Amino acid sequence: MDTPTPGLVPTLAPASDADHDLLARLLQLYLHDLSPHTGDDVDERGAFHYAWLEAYRQEAGRHAVLLRVEGRPAGFALIRSGEVTQMAEFFVLGKYRGAGVGSRAAQELFAAFPGAWSVSQLATNTEATAFWRRTIPVPYEEHVHADGSVEQRFTIEAGTGAG
Repeated sequence: MDTPTPGLVPTLAPASDADHDLLARLLQLYLHDLSPHTGDDVDERGAFHYAWLEAYRQEAGRHAVLLRVEGRPAGFALIRSGEVTQMAEFFVLGKYRGAGVGSRAAQELFAAFPGAWSVSQLATNTEATAFWRRTIPVPYEEHVHADGSVEQRFTIEAGTGAG
């Protein structure tokens, strides 16, 4: 687990319609960080494409959550709830990485959506895989898929934040 830095405690809140532009800008930073792993490029306007952002405003079962530290934007999570809850996207700004912000935020999110979970990482994103391996607070099953992507599956018990 990341070593917690005193004072760097994330607060989480559902992204409102008023937060949409902020979420879209943070998503661009996230997609930039992922581009060495995905090979994605920007369009003629200099923006990365993310097909599902509007779905997080409109569809039941999709949840956009903003992370803040001391009131400042620090990242986001995009979650798909259902029979198995999926961490679709998870991002923490670089200045907050390694300080426990991501781990704390992820564990709060797990507790907020008890039940079966799935978290996946791209094959080449070994930093993300290491982060999730040390952050998931319960025993998990890990699967490596044919494309090399890694997935952890686990269950969070209601009311405990743990399995």
